[in-house]
Amino acid sequence: MCAEHKVIKTLLWDFHVKELNATMGEFGGWEVPMIYTSIMKEHMIVRTDCGIFDVSHMGRIKVTGPDVIPFLQKIYTKDISKTKDYWMSGPTLALNEYARVKDDEMPYKVSDEEWFVVANAPYREKMLKHFERVIKENGFKVNVEDLTFKLAMIAVQGPKTVEVFEKIGAGWVDDLRTLQFRMNEEIAGQKVFLISRSGWTGEDGFEIWAEPKAMVEIYRALLKAGAKPVGTVCRDTLRIEMGFVLGGHEYGEDPKEFPPANSLRYGLGAISWSKHGFIGEDALRAYRREGVRWIRVGIKMRKRYARAIIRQGYKLYIEDQCVGWVTSGTYSPYLKTTVGQAYVDSRYAIFGDFIEVEIRGKRYEGRILDFPLVPGRPIVK
Repeated sequence: MCAEHKVIKTLLWDFHVKELNATMGEFGGWEVPMIYTSIMKEHMIVRTDCGIFDVSHMGRIKVTGPDVIPFLQKIYTKDISKTKDYWMSGPTLALNEYARVKDDEMPYKVSDEEWFVVANAPYREKMLKHFERVIKENGFKVNVEDLTFKLAMIAVQGPKTVEVFEKIGAGWVDDLRTLQFRMNEEIAGQKVFLISRSGWTGEDGFEIWAEPKAMVEIYRALLKAGAKPVGTVCRDTLRIEMGFVLGGHEYGEDPKEFPPANSLRYGLGAISWSKHGFIGEDALRAYRREGVRWIRVGIKMRKRYARAIIRQGYKLYIEDQCVGWVTSGTYSPYLKTTVGQAYVDSRYAIFGDFIEVEIRGKRYEGRILDFPLVPGRPIVK
């Protein structure tokens, strides 16, 4: 018999269903709010106004002890040693021995001996096991605590986000710089475990961690002040526009299915080449010396093919040559055409050149572009 597939309800499930009338669905093993009104409306709310995502499905992991920094240096490709207290290091990659990506994650530094890590929902359990294995194999003095089921997490995103916080008496959030965080603050009369100026949309915004009951009250206050609920589906369309990656699409651990981490062109200083000793380093440097066959690029369809939606696995052509494949695609309400991410043979990956996508036996023309596909983003404060 097949093992039973267990789906975990988001910590704010009752609130979404009973008060916000959300359409729920599964993502990464969690039942989360997918849509409230429509994907297009919610997408544009985040790009032009202020939207609230429930991101409680993301893993929240606390690591403490005298060896936290060498432990994190072993796990991740980024040099986190110079990260200041109460700052996030910026996104980084955890690799396997083949230089394929286990997960892209965000470390938060409280002190040298206390950090938090946010992991992607589908990989939280895998990364917890990976952490324990690395600690044991290296004799690191590190304690790992999973906070995922103790604290809810929301992301408040969009150009009018600060205005919304000002209306509820929390205008002080604007003092935070991008990737800076505070702990043990109060918002709408509720205790906040952590608030950071961060997000996954390319817009200005904040992410809040709090106990579920407190989070519901914060949610209600933000909605009353003009923010609007937005679902997980538009979170995906927003990240595709920005060129943000998603496991199972742009990266994964299988070398037969996914190119090495170099090919991601992740940016944001995710790989520190001056750093040594991280898992997967030997393979990653070998690919750097030899050069990579595939690189990740953006695709924007020509206006005449605006509704030709491209999907993962669709083949890409230049002349009669198959030169790559689509990893993610969607219709962009903001750009009013279809956009996507793809891996293209490095010999053909020329920004500005035209490329054809094969959809059900027919080819449709788009252009190879660099990220982000939305001009003027990401917003950095």
